[in-house]
Amino acid sequence: MAITQTSSTTPTQDGLALLGRIFLAALFIPAGFSKIAGFAGTAGYIASVGLPMPQVGAAIAIVVELGLGILLLVGFKTRLAALLIALFTLAAALFFHNYWSMPADKVMINQLMFWKNIAIAGGLLAFTAFGPGRFSVDRK
Repeated sequence: MAITQTSSTTPTQDGLALLGRIFLAALFIPAGFSKIAGFAGTAGYIASVGLPMPQVGAAIAIVVELGLGILLLVGFKTRLAALLIALFTLAAALFFHNYWSMPADKVMINQLMFWKNIAIAGGLLAFTAFGPGRFSVDRK
């Protein structure tokens, strides 16, 4: 006998999920726009940490932050969008905020930024696990 688990959320939970999506998207969408406006600077920053193909990396960052950020905001393909943004955010933490290998004067801010990214990825993984709520295009 198969056990069917149904889940329903309250309007408060759905409202909080919407607010959470808005807050997370507010971080990524403007960052994506700024990378378009400052594409060369973004590619230069990516190159400065030794990553290959910095222009491709900048384009990927724009697609993730702007494109997937918009999907997260409206709640369309939310689980996939949240998972991909979480992976991107973890990669950004490892490549750009690797405080353990930085000079002492850069450790504190980069340690804060590293753990901020880890926390953001955690919030995104919660959306991956539980979905966007009913106030979304996905309505789950």
